[in-house]
Amino acid sequence: MSKEIVRNIEFHVLNRDQINKIHDKSIEIMTKTGMRVTGERALNLFKKAGADVDNEGLVFIPEKLTAWAIEKAPKVLDLYNRDGDVIMHIDEKNPVYFGTHSDQLQYVEPEKGVVRNFYHSDIASMCKIANAMEHISFVLSVGMTADVDPRVQTQRTFIETLRHLKKTINFSSNDIESLRDCIAIAADFAGGLDKLQDKPFIFNYCEPIPPLTHPLESTEKVLISAENRIPFVYMPYCMMGGTAPMSKAATYAQCNAEALAGLVLTQLASEGAPFIYGAMPSVFDMKTTVGSYAAPEFHLGIAAHADLVASYGLPFYGTAGCTDAKTVDVQAVSEISYQIFSTLLSKANIVHDVGVMDHCNSVSPELVVLANELIESYRHYSAGVGVEEEDFALDTIREVGHGGEYMTHPHTLENFRSVWYPSLFSRRMKNLDESDVALKMRERALEVIGGEETPLDKEREAILAKWEGKFAL
Repeated sequence: MSKEIVRNIEFHVLNRDQINKIHDKSIEIMTKTGMRVTGERALNLFKKAGADVDNEGLVFIPEKLTAWAIEKAPKVLDLYNRDGDVIMHIDEKNPVYFGTHSDQLQYVEPEKGVVRNFYHSDIASMCKIANAMEHISFVLSVGMTADVDPRVQTQRTFIETLRHLKKTINFSSNDIESLRDCIAIAADFAGGLDKLQDKPFIFNYCEPIPPLTHPLESTEKVLISAENRIPFVYMPYCMMGGTAPMSKAATYAQCNAEALAGLVLTQLASEGAPFIYGAMPSVFDMKTTVGSYAAPEFHLGIAAHADLVASYGLPFYGTAGCTDAKTVDVQAVSEISYQIFSTLLSKANIVHDVGVMDHCNSVSPELVVLANELIESYRHYSAGVGVEEEDFALDTIREVGHGGEYMTHPHTLENFRSVWYPSLFSRRMKNLDESDVALKMRERALEVIGGEETPLDKEREAILAKWEGKFAL
């Protein structure tokens, strides 16, 4: 399992009254405005469950159906690595885990500090970074490598990620068939679908299309994931002023309604199937026409949704450690810092996009290294203050007495490692005239990327090679 992060600080964005109001407005959207749903299988499930479905594919979901789905969805979730060890355990204690990407459209190359296309060979580098960072628990395999045929990008990227990553894979798929392929590959690798279901080392990612639209590809991905009992994220990306109203409360209600519709469909397809609630309530920037990944409204909205989803008892999938900057500069560091801090204080459980830059166009190994350091430092903050009897160390205070010193006392020797000691940042007695933090980030990234890794055993490599051959165009 990843290094434990304990949250012992009271923090919330929404109070109980606000949560209830947002939930009630979401229900009103679902029952009166409805959802546009495409896909005969999905529509039939809604009809059979008692939802009203009109001739245009609008589905009006009864409140009792939503309540039933919230009740039936699992509240505890374990995600594993490829060797069957628990990497993430989500329960009522509200743990948090972070993840980066195994591929993206572009790659911020640490050797030269330049942004270029992301290539298939870079997957191994990003997986090495993820393996080496103790606060990175998973990676996203998103199928965006520039030198692979788009028809098989999803499958080829997934195979290469599985080959190199020791942790959990969160994957998305370019189409319905590639989702089926990835599940089949993972099941073969695990020794059977039953074994994959028992100890899932993968979880799927899919989205509706705001506002209030669930196209065929989205509904089929929900159904396939649920029927195979594969954990998956359903995550609306609601941009205020673009795909959602220019109002926080309205955006939260719409986003919640869209996610809950996905939850209902999941439970109708397979009662008790694992479901991870995701939300991206960002802003549509009117100056640039981009959906900002670093807007303060976005990360406030994530913390707000974490409160809302905690009231349902469901696992929540958030976002942090990303930036709208193109290079690792002051803007990038500032943006990822407050996001990670906000997320650690919030009730988010599985947090993606660490190291993602340029509003989700690129990924930077160096930024992942820095984020890992920040997560470790904020972990000590979020731990809060212990007030058990032993925490007061009154015997030690009496022994040292008036005007004494604690440096040589056994209590200090036993406890000095409980505070944070940075590896990238400086606490030198005499600091250098120029910062060397950027150099340390680059050196650490290059050290990890250039390091040796233990290859897969021959049997597992043969399984992946077989599937790789199938998708070699």
